[in-house]
Amino acid sequence: MSIASPAAKAAHSTLLAAAWPEATSSALRMTLLALVGTAILTLSAKIQVPFYPVPMTMQTFAVTVIGMAFGWRLGAATVVLYLIEGAAGLPVFAGTPEKGIGLAYMMGPTGGYLVGFVAAAGLVGWLAQRGWDRNVLTTLAAMAVGTLVIFVLGYIWLAALIGLEKAWVFGVAPFLFGSVFKIALGAAVMPLAWKGVRLLHRG
Repeated sequence: MSIASPAAKAAHSTLLAAAWPEATSSALRMTLLALVGTAILTLSAKIQVPFYPVPMTMQTFAVTVIGMAFGWRLGAATVVLYLIEGAAGLPVFAGTPEKGIGLAYMMGPTGGYLVGFVAAAGLVGWLAQRGWDRNVLTTLAAMAVGTLVIFVLGYIWLAALIGLEKAWVFGVAPFLFGSVFKIALGAAVMPLAWKGVRLLHRG
């Protein structure tokens, strides 16, 4: 049996583990972090930022950043908990309660995007644990892949409801520019966060 070196362990670390090592050793801390994560996701769904051609929420940004910062297990679990809150009838999603709540809302046009959130958080978290969130280029790639997963699953789901062309026109095209902005923002934020953590430990 081989023992991983400190360098190898660091390479598979998360921003959370680097900033707060004790958090990953306590089930209570991880539960509290997941709850904080669901609160961030709810807030990101409710705030609309003026943008072209339509206002955007920051939800895909929050999903991918949480996945990267928490790692694939806790990141995906946080999004699953968020979906459970929504399924239970809490108004945590964009457009709730005005457009419905609970399972009825989740089975509607946005259902595929919600499933995509879980897949994206897990995927970008897995990439982050392999160092993809340490510099701008790899973070950009990870954010882009995570966002693509959300769009693909969302598009497939929506196309089954309203057809391929309408799903593209209403479910993808209006949000592409906003997604590019959020991917670029994530690519700037995550490496800066890592630099801040390293400086904090040096101090």
